[in-house]
Amino acid sequence: MSTEHHHKRRVLFAPRDPKEPHRVATPLELLFDLIFVVAIATAGQQLHHAMIEGHLWHALPTYFMVFFALWWAWMNFSWFASAYDNDDMLYRCLTFVQITGSLVMAAGIPAVFEHHDFDVIIIGYIIMRLALVTQWIRVAKHDQKRKVTAYRYVIGIILVQFAWLIANFSMIQLTPLLFLGLVVLELAVPFYAEKYAMTPWHPHHIVERYALLTIIVLGESIIGSFSAIQDAISNHTLNLQEVFLIVGGLMMMFAMWWVYFDRSHYHHERRGVQPFLWGYGHFFIFMSIAILGAALAAAVDVSTQHAHISNQMIGLVISASLVTYSTYIWLFYEAPYLTGWRRWVYPTTVVILFSIPLLFERIGYSVFAIAVVYILRLVLSKALLMNCTDESTHSTHLSK
Repeated sequence: MSTEHHHKRRVLFAPRDPKEPHRVATPLELLFDLIFVVAIATAGQQLHHAMIEGHLWHALPTYFMVFFALWWAWMNFSWFASAYDNDDMLYRCLTFVQITGSLVMAAGIPAVFEHHDFDVIIIGYIIMRLALVTQWIRVAKHDQKRKVTAYRYVIGIILVQFAWLIANFSMIQLTPLLFLGLVVLELAVPFYAEKYAMTPWHPHHIVERYALLTIIVLGESIIGSFSAIQDAISNHTLNLQEVFLIVGGLMMMFAMWWVYFDRSHYHHERRGVQPFLWGYGHFFIFMSIAILGAALAAAVDVSTQHAHISNQMIGLVISASLVTYSTYIWLFYEAPYLTGWRRWVYPTTVVILFSIPLLFERIGYSVFAIAVVYILRLVLSKALLMNCTDESTHSTHLSK
């Protein structure tokens, strides 16, 4: 019996059942997330320092480029694991290789911000991607139904990795425009591969994986802000403005957690929508949370006059991050259910959020006001959604 079991484990790399009950993240996936977040935290620290040094417009494109590489590597690992995690020895070893690649990427992030040097981060990225290619070769060997899909992934990933190497290590300069072109190629690979036969990813598992990363990025943002607050407290007496800043920042983060997980039951319906749109769209969720954390940490430096960025500018960055985050939530989980004048409530809130930094001279009061408006908007949107649901139910009863 043990020999038969061993033979089955050694030979088969069969797909997981997408309807498997009680499917949750594995300890290996949790380890991957926790180590991977080191890279996200490193990128956030670099953005924070760039903000307070007055290099915001130079740092934002760089941050986008770095964050895309981190997010894309995480996303490919997560969706593959949802469909093919058999937890055998080779799978674990290849996952450890991907973890190593994430640490190499983290080590290369400071050089990107300081010297626009992508050498180390691209090497780390390619380490992760080649480990994934090996996994797809295993799929091609053992999952005959999706053999073509697996080979499409293998060929697509390898070709794009060659493009990254040529763009970075040749005479060609890796400009933001060229980077965007390579991003499009990366995003196109799953479209092309899954067109033949979709991999059997597990809806509940994917929802949980995205939710866990949302929590982790929120936690990293709070920790980053707390570190800046701790430095401010150790250097001088805390004043009223900074109290408002701390309270406002915590209120904002808690509201962001609330608005995401209050709609968590809708995530399971994303198969009805385009799963690519849902999966890719979360890039803006994760990045906006991370930027907000760096901006809140920079706001502490602004309030203590240790930064070369204005109160209004850092306030606008905070508002823009919050609006980016909430716009995604609104488009996916609110706008389709709202009718008439209710659809105009959120756009009005966006105008108010961008106006607040221009009305307050002190960043602490500005952050607190932004948090209050955002929480009021959260309460109002919940009431509007409930009202629309009630009206829809009433109309259904009348029609019957």
